Amino acid sequence: MIDRLFRRHPRAVGESYVEHAAIAGRFGAEMVVGGVACVVHAVIPAFFERTASETVKRLYGRMKARQPAFSQQRPAFEEPQWQLEYEI
Repeated sequence: MIDRLFRRHPRAVGESYVEHAAIAGRFGAEMVVGGVACVVHAVIPAFFERTASETVKRLYGRMKARQPAFSQQRPAFEEPQWQLEYEI
C-alpha cells in the first residue's frame, strides 16, 4: 500500500519521492500563481495581460523537456494550427 501510494509513480518517472514532491510542488505553486493572475485579469483586464499564457507556455516547455521522447520536438503552441488571434 505504501509503495503504491508514495513510491510507484516517482520511481516510474526516474525520481525519488522527495525529488518528485519538490518538482510537482513547484509546478503546482506556479499553476496557482498563474491562476490567481488569470482571475485578477478577469476582473481588471489591464493587469497581468500575458501572465497566464506565459505561465502555461513555460510549464509546458519544462514538462516537455523532462520527457526524452518529446524534448526534441517543437512545442505545440508554436505550431501554426495552435496559433490564436488572442492570448489569455
